[in-house]
Amino acid sequence: MLNNFFRRIAMELNKKIILTGSFGVGKTSLFSRFIYSEFDEKYLTTIGVKVDKKTVNIDDTILNIMLWDIAGEVAQDKVPLSYFLGTSGIIYVFDLTRPMTYNNIATDIEYLKNILPEAVIKVIGNKKDLVTDAHIETVISNLSVECDMTTSAKTGENVEQLFKDIGESLV
Repeated sequence: MLNNFFRRIAMELNKKIILTGSFGVGKTSLFSRFIYSEFDEKYLTTIGVKVDKKTVNIDDTILNIMLWDIAGEVAQDKVPLSYFLGTSGIIYVFDLTRPMTYNNIATDIEYLKNILPEAVIKVIGNKKDLVTDAHIETVISNLSVECDMTTSAKTGENVEQLFKDIGESLV
């Protein structure tokens, strides 16, 4: 009986994942789609940080994701360093429809790697429902970093897959 208790503890992990990127890229919409399976057309600016938890099963491991939706900044060095403490995973979101949201992507990713060298980083192009596949191809081919995935918080496309992928990297 005691062995089962320890086995259960060994198979449960708590990980902090942050959603970061410029303002208006859809971080809060991805947060709401993943946590609550909801999407709201209204744009609401996040002030500070929004935190919630979701438990998922990754390869027989219970993963408690503490998801932090951080207020958007043009440059990541403007985000308070305290928001990054204890972070295991970073989802850097850019808007496929707005070049200004990915112009500084290499600098931002380098900054994040410097302050969190052990963190798993996923670069995500969001709002794929608003552009053509050809546009997505052009944007991704011109990025200075690798784009891990494209998503649509509105339709839910690839949102669960995004969190499954980062969860597998953390387990």
